[in-house]
Amino acid sequence: MKRINRHFKSSTFNFQFALCLGIAVLFIANLLYGSVKIPAGEVFTILFGGESTHASWSYIIWESRLPQTLTALLTGAALAASGLMLQTAFNNPLAGPDILGINSGAGLGAAIVLLLFGGIVPAGSLLFGGSLALVAAAFIGALSVTLLILVFASRLRSNSMLLIIGMMVGYVVSSIVSLLNFFSTAEGVQSYMMWGMGNFGGVSRAQLPLFSILILIGLAIAISLVKPLNALLLGDRYARNLGIDIRRIRTLLLLATGLLVAVTTAYCGPINFIGLAVPHIARLMLGTGNHRTLMPATLLTGGLIALLCNLISGLPGDQGLLPLNAITPIIGAPVIIYVIMSRRKGLS
Repeated sequence: MKRINRHFKSSTFNFQFALCLGIAVLFIANLLYGSVKIPAGEVFTILFGGESTHASWSYIIWESRLPQTLTALLTGAALAASGLMLQTAFNNPLAGPDILGINSGAGLGAAIVLLLFGGIVPAGSLLFGGSLALVAAAFIGALSVTLLILVFASRLRSNSMLLIIGMMVGYVVSSIVSLLNFFSTAEGVQSYMMWGMGNFGGVSRAQLPLFSILILIGLAIAISLVKPLNALLLGDRYARNLGIDIRRIRTLLLLATGLLVAVTTAYCGPINFIGLAVPHIARLMLGTGNHRTLMPATLLTGGLIALLCNLISGLPGDQGLLPLNAITPIIGAPVIIYVIMSRRKGLS
């Protein structure tokens, strides 16, 4: 038994080490590669505080590539953690961050700004426009749906019923967005479609500290729920016998998920499949459902895949960026198909 435990700990360490190494390589690659060709030596000179031969290169590294790379890393970890918590809490392998309608709430906020107000929101004698109004509206929309789900969670004991309520809320919100699209101008529809494609470049260097703090708070809550999540794997009755307050844990879980999804969607748009597929990738690689090892591995895997997607999105170079939501399904969909087919074999 001790030999098995040592082997498991060793394989887990090796997997996490490989993930960290992959993240380091992709992090550097994201800084080196972009639409503007900057020599590697110049990139490292800029990062270590040296003077670049072109002032524009310093601006690109500090104001564009570095914030975008950090945003991808944090967003990937946040969405992956959200997916893992929801899949465990609802005992549903197809539960993801968008399952409770939180993504749809953020989409409604963005739609109100872009489709209803044309990107400029009046507030008394002031006018708010651009990315500030978009981020604020998307965040308020996602947070509003989260609070609504929390109200239902306080009255419902069944996770399956709460899941259905969340899906219905998402459908209603999506219907409202569709109506706004129908009555909007062509320019508004195009702006909303561009936002919906997803982009890690929506966080500026000035916005990065607030973005990072909010994400880290959500991740800290997620990590603190590792023990209750392990208990929930064995069922609500077993968790109650261990003295775990199911309703309190569910509230904390929804708060953490709502915060993580609201922040990432507000700044980056709705990013599909990372939250749904990454927890399964971590489970398949580790071969365990123990959240003490699964949660860190999921965070690292989410960050790695997000960095990979961000790197792939820049492949056209000076011709522009590929939409993130055109890349993530290529990675995520095969994983979900494999999980579904594996479960079907297990049931047959």
